Amino acid sequence: MESEMLQSPLLGLGEEDEADLTDWNLPLAFMKKRHCEKIEGSKSLAQSWRMKDRMKTVSVALVLCLNVGVDPPDVVKTTPCARLECWIDPLSMGPQKALETIGANLQKQYENWQPRARYKQSLDPTVDEVKKLCTSLRRNAKEERVLFHYNGHGVPRPTVNGEIWVFNKNYTQYIPLSIYDLQTWMGSPSIFVYDCSNAGLIVKSFKQFALQREQELEVAAINPNHPLAQMPLPPSMKNCIQLAACEANELLPMIPDLPADLFTSCLTTPIKIALRWFCMQKCVSLVPGVTLDLIEKIPGRLNDRRTPLGELNWIFTAITDTIAWNVLPRDLFQKLFRQDLLVASLFRNFLLAERIMRSYNCTPVSSPRLPPTYMHAMWQAWDLAVDICLSQLPTIIEEGTAFRHSPFFAEQLTAFQVWLTMGVENRNPPEQLPIVLQVLLSQVHRLRALDLLGRFLDLGPWAVSLALSVGIFPYVLKLLQSSARELRPLLVFIWAKILAVDSELVVALSHLVVQYESNFCTVALQFMEEEKNYPLPSPATTEGGSLTPVRDSPCTPRLRSVSSYGNIRAVTTARSLNKSLQNLSLTEESGGSVAFSPGNLSTSSSASSTLGSPENEEYILSFETIDKMRRVSSYSSLNSLIGVSFNSVYTQIWRVLLHLAADPYPDVSDLAMKVLNSIAYKATVNARPQRILTTSSLTQSAPASPTNKGIHIHQAGGSPPTSSASSSSLTNDVAKQPVSRDLPAGRPGTTGPVAVQYTPHSHQFPRTRKMFDKGPDQTTDDPDDAAGHKSFISATMQTGFCDWSARYFAQPVMKIPEEHDLESQIRKEREWRFLRNTRVRKQAQQLIQKGITRLDDQIFLNRNPGVPSVVKFHPFTPCVAVADKDSICFWDWEKGEKLDYFHNGNPRYTRVTAMEYLNGQDCSLLLTATDDGAIRVWKNFADLEKNPEMVTAWQGLSDMLPTTRGAGMVVDWEQETGLLMSSGDVRIVRIWDTDREMKVQDIPTGADSCVTSLSCDSHRSLIVAGLGDGSIRVYDRRMALSECRVMTYREHTAWVVKAYLQKHPEGHIMSVSVNGDVRFFDPRMPESVNVLQIIKGLTALDIHPQANLIACGSMNQFTAIYNGSGELINHIKYYDGFMGQRVGAISCLAFHPHWPHLAVGSNDYYISVYSVEKRVR
Repeated sequence: MESEMLQSPLLGLGEEDEADLTDWNLPLAFMKKRHCEKIEGSKSLAQSWRMKDRMKTVSVALVLCLNVGVDPPDVVKTTPCARLECWIDPLSMGPQKALETIGANLQKQYENWQPRARYKQSLDPTVDEVKKLCTSLRRNAKEERVLFHYNGHGVPRPTVNGEIWVFNKNYTQYIPLSIYDLQTWMGSPSIFVYDCSNAGLIVKSFKQFALQREQELEVAAINPNHPLAQMPLPPSMKNCIQLAACEANELLPMIPDLPADLFTSCLTTPIKIALRWFCMQKCVSLVPGVTLDLIEKIPGRLNDRRTPLGELNWIFTAITDTIAWNVLPRDLFQKLFRQDLLVASLFRNFLLAERIMRSYNCTPVSSPRLPPTYMHAMWQAWDLAVDICLSQLPTIIEEGTAFRHSPFFAEQLTAFQVWLTMGVENRNPPEQLPIVLQVLLSQVHRLRALDLLGRFLDLGPWAVSLALSVGIFPYVLKLLQSSARELRPLLVFIWAKILAVDSELVVALSHLVVQYESNFCTVALQFMEEEKNYPLPSPATTEGGSLTPVRDSPCTPRLRSVSSYGNIRAVTTARSLNKSLQNLSLTEESGGSVAFSPGNLSTSSSASSTLGSPENEEYILSFETIDKMRRVSSYSSLNSLIGVSFNSVYTQIWRVLLHLAADPYPDVSDLAMKVLNSIAYKATVNARPQRILTTSSLTQSAPASPTNKGIHIHQAGGSPPTSSASSSSLTNDVAKQPVSRDLPAGRPGTTGPVAVQYTPHSHQFPRTRKMFDKGPDQTTDDPDDAAGHKSFISATMQTGFCDWSARYFAQPVMKIPEEHDLESQIRKEREWRFLRNTRVRKQAQQLIQKGITRLDDQIFLNRNPGVPSVVKFHPFTPCVAVADKDSICFWDWEKGEKLDYFHNGNPRYTRVTAMEYLNGQDCSLLLTATDDGAIRVWKNFADLEKNPEMVTAWQGLSDMLPTTRGAGMVVDWEQETGLLMSSGDVRIVRIWDTDREMKVQDIPTGADSCVTSLSCDSHRSLIVAGLGDGSIRVYDRRMALSECRVMTYREHTAWVVKAYLQKHPEGHIMSVSVNGDVRFFDPRMPESVNVLQIIKGLTALDIHPQANLIACGSMNQFTAIYNGSGELINHIKYYDGFMGQRVGAISCLAFHPHWPHLAVGSNDYYISVYSVEKRVR
C-alpha cells in the first residue's frame, strides 16, 4: 500500500503540469533513517510508575466501641434508626455475643481484601488495652503498614482537643484517648479508619499533632542540649493515611434501611451496599421485580468473574480504578492505588462511600484529600451494569435461565478503539485505559485488548509511560506465561515498546528468562525463522583464505564499528582456532562498539620500529603510519610484523583494524585508532626490560632474553599483565579535519608521550605461592599518571547503535510515514520538485529541437578557489559543483554566485577524481571519489542554512596507490537500480549496491592497464569500460565472472578519454582517445560502425546525452564543440569581455544532462559555462 502511494502520480494536474512518473518510481539512495538521523538513543523519560517503596499492610487493629444497648449521651437517635453493624442487628442477641459476632464479621470482611494480615480485635477496650494492642502490632510489623479501624458508635463524638473515647474497666465512664498518644503507639506507616460522627475532627487533630512532632524533631536536630533531644524521638507521621466517615460538623446517617456502619460497609462490602443503595433509588422502578430481599440472593462468588456477583465486582474494580486514574494526580494515584493492595482496595471503595454518603448529606474525608469523584461520568456506566444484572435476577432465580454477561467491557473497548481511530494527536489520555488492563484478565476479550493496547503504545513514549503508570507491567508480565500462540506477536510488540522506553525492565525480566525459557525460545525462533533470509554482512574471502577488509562494505559509518564485529567473529568461527581463540577477548559493549584485547600478541624488531620502540617511547600510531601499514598489510609483511602465522585470528583482527583505522569516515577511524593505540601501548610496554626487585629474586630463574623472533607477551591466564608503573595517558591525536566552508588546513602531527617505567605485576609475589592465592595489591609510583593510564586502557568505545536501534520501537511504527501522507509538507515538496524536473526536461528538449548552431555564449565565469579537476552540473537546479584537489565549490551559474565551499576530507596526498549526484531528481546527495579508492557522500551542500554533512564514507576500492599519471578512481551511477560502478587504477570493476550497502560483484577487467572511463545501461545490464591501453571492453554483469566480458575493441591505440553507452535499447558505444579518433560501436558487432576524427592532444571530453554534441578540451588552451557527424560547431579560445584573455589549458569539462550547457574548468583557476545563442534561448 505504501509503495503504491509513493509511486502514484499526482492527482488533479493537467497533462502539461503532470510530473514524470519515472521520478516517483526511482529509488532513493542513502535516505533511510540511519542515514538521516544521528545515531543516538532517545531521551529517556522520567519513569514514576515504578514504586520504590512498595508496602504491605501486615497487621490490622479492629477497635470497636459499641457498648451494645447503651446509647452515648451526645447522640439523639431517630425512631426507627439504622441499627445494623457489619450486617448484624446487635439487639437480636445478647450484648456480649453481639459484640463478639460483630467483631468476627468485621474481621472476615477485611480478610476478603487482605487474607494474610494479622488481625487483632479490641472490643469495648480501655486505654491500656488499646496501647497494648497498637504497640504489639507495630513491633511485629516493623517497617510495614498497620491499619487501625475505629468504630465509635457507642461512645461520645470526638473532641476538638484531639481525643476519641474508650471505656474504663467497669464500663462506668467514657475515657478520652489522645490522638497524639495513638500516633506514638501506632508509629508510621499506618492507615486509620474512623467510623463515627464528627470524624473529620480526628483528621484535623491528627494533622496538628503530626506538625507538632515534626517541629519537635527539628528542634532536637538543631539543639542537642534541648530537653526534647534527651527524650525518645517521636515517630514521623508523613506516611500515614486516614479515612473518615464524615466532616468535622456532620453526623452519620440514621436511615433504617441502611446499616449503622454505612462507611465501614462501603469500605469492606462495596458490592452489597452498592446494590442495596441502588434498589433504594427511584430509578429502580425501571427494573420490575427487584427487591432488597432479592439482591441478597444474587448467585456467585466475588472472586469468580464468570458469575453475576463476580462480574459486578470486576466491573466495579475497573470503574473505580478508572475514576481514580482520571481524576487523581499521577503521583497520588501511584501512592494510593498501586503501593499497597489493601490500601488500594480501601480507596477504591472510598470512592463508592463518597457517592453513597453524599446522597445523605454526609461527606467522607481522606488524608491525603482526594478531588470529588461522586459525579464522575463512569458512575453512569456502573449504574447501567447494575441495571442489566438486576434485570436478569428474577428469571435466573425463579426459572433458572442462564446468566447473560454484561457488555460493559466490550463497549469500553469500542470506546477505546474510537479514541484511537478518530482522535487527534494533541488530546487528553483515554479514560478507558485502566479498563483495558482489566480486560486482559478475560480470555474472551484478551486478544482484542492486546491489539488495542499495542496500537496505543505505538503512539509514542508518552503512551508507554501512561500505560506503565496505570499498572500495565504485572498484567503483561503474567501473560508471558500464556501458551496461546495468537498472543505472542502482540506480546512481543508490546514488550518491545515497553523496553524501548524503560530499558531497566530488562533486569526485571531476567529471572523469567530461565523460568519461562521455552516460551521465550519459541518466540525468538519464530522471529528468527522469519528473518533468516535477511542478508547480513559477511566477510568475503579471496584467494588464500584472506579476509576482505571491512572497509569494502559501504555500511553507514556510524554503524560500521558494529558490523566489523560481525566480520571478525565470522573469521574466528570459520577457522579452527582451538586454544588460540581462548586468548582473544571480544567484548561487545552496550553501546554497540567492540573492544579487542589480544592476549598473545608477539612483536618483532620491525614491529617495534613501526609501532614505536621502547627507547624513543613513541607508541602512538599516527595516521600516516596506520595508512602505510594498511597498504603493506600483505600476509608476508604481517607474518614478519607480528610474528605469527597469517591464518591466526590475531593477524586477521590486526589487518581489519588497520583498514578501519584508515577509514575515510572519521568516527570509524577514531574508534579503530583507539584500539590500535591500546594494543601498541601494551606491546611496547611489555617489551621493555624488567626491573630487578630484590636480591632473593636473582636466585629465581630469569625470564627468557629477547630473540630476533620477537618477545612473546604471554601469561598463564591468556591476557597481558597490566602496568603497575606510571604512564602517560594515550589518546588518539589524529585530528580529523572538520567540515568547514573555509580553506582546509593540513592534518596535524602527533606527539609522543613521556618516558615510563614498568614492572610486571607477576614479579610482585613469589612463584611458590599456592595456585589460587590472591597476589599483592598493585602500587603506583605516580597516582595521576597511573589514573591516566588506567582510564586509557579501560576506555570502552561506544557508538549508541543499540540505543538508536531501540529508539525505533519507541516511535510510532503503525502510523503512515509522513512521506506517504498525501497532505504532508514532505509530500508537497516532492511534488513540487518533480514538477520542476518535468518542466526542465521539456524546456531543455524544446531548446535542443530548435537546433544548435553555436555553443559559445558565456553565461557564467568566475575564479574557483582551486584548480578545477572535476566539474558536474546538477540535473535540475542552476548549480554546478567544481572539485579541486581536496575541496568542493558550488556555483549558481544563473546568478553568478558562490553557494558553498568545503573540504572533502581526503588526505593531502590524494585528489578528487570523480563526482556524481545521487537522487538528483529529489533530495540530492553528492558523491565524491578520490584516487586512494575512498568514496564520500555529502548532504546539505549549497545550503546557506546548514553546513555540509558527510552522510557516509567507505573504501570503494582497495589496493589503489595514488599516482599523478593514473586515472585515479572513476565511477558511474545508476539511479534506477541504486548500483554504483567503480574502477580506476585497479584491475577490476567493482559494483556496489547502495540499497543493501554491500559489494555485490568484482568484475575482472582482463587488462594490465587502468580503467579511464565507465558507462553503464541498467536496462541491458551492460558496462562499458575505456582503458588506458586504448581498448574498449563490454561486460554483462548478469553472467559469470569468467564469461561476463562479452566484447573487446582494440581499435584505439592510445589512452581512452571517454567511453559512453547510449541509454536506449539500440544505443551504441561512443569512445574517444587522446589522439582524437571518435569511434562508434554496436555492442553486437565486433568492429566499429563509424569513425570520426577531431583534434588531437585531448585533456578532457564529454558527450551530451541528448543533444548529439561532443565537447573536447585541449592542452593548447581552447575548447572545441562538434556535432555527432564530426563537424566543428565552434571553438572557444577567449573569455568574454573587453579585455578577454586567452583561456588556460583545459583541465575538465562537462555537459548539462538536459540543457545545452557546457561547463569548462581550466588550469588558470577559472570555471565558465557556455550555452547556445541568447536569441535561441
